[in-house]
Amino acid sequence: MSTTAEPGLRERKKAATRQALHESAVRLAMEHGLDRITVEAIADDAGVSRRTFSNYFGSKEEALMYGDFQRVQRLVDAVRSRPADETPWQALTSAAAIFNHEVGDLDPRMVAQGRLLRTHPTVLAAQMQTFAAAERDLAAEVTARLKEADPRGVRARMTAATFLLALRVSLNLWLDAPAGTPLWDIADEALATAGRGLA
Repeated sequence: MSTTAEPGLRERKKAATRQALHESAVRLAMEHGLDRITVEAIADDAGVSRRTFSNYFGSKEEALMYGDFQRVQRLVDAVRSRPADETPWQALTSAAAIFNHEVGDLDPRMVAQGRLLRTHPTVLAAQMQTFAAAERDLAAEVTARLKEADPRGVRARMTAATFLLALRVSLNLWLDAPAGTPLWDIADEALATAGRGLA
């Protein structure tokens, strides 16, 4: 058996375990409410030990928000892959448009999870941590594309924060919009509004 394939296999197993824990957290939270589930219950549902859970997530909220983490990381990667001659705002919004086209609107489970966020401050805090990390990563990409000096990183951080805020506002508006409303219709308008002066 080739030893070169083993790291890839290990990584796939880790990814599968992390995804299973996330899906168990979402399912149990939807069925019983976040306040009534425990880390032990999530681990049992996923068929792993409490210790294994701790190797992947620091809390049930973190496990629940792993889907958001994955989507945000994919968005950051999409920004990194944009042509180097694009302005920061062009790179951000173009990446968002392509990401939306690839992913499409969120499924009903994601809608339910979004509504859950509004009623559980601890989950909202976990989401904010995810976006804070993404803001730092996106600010680095903005800095690399800026033509003018930004010694304190103010413009880069403000640009990244404004971009993510527009996406969060879009999601919240979409959750309250009539069924069938495309998420990107709202996000496109929000980004165009937010980008005035940043494009």
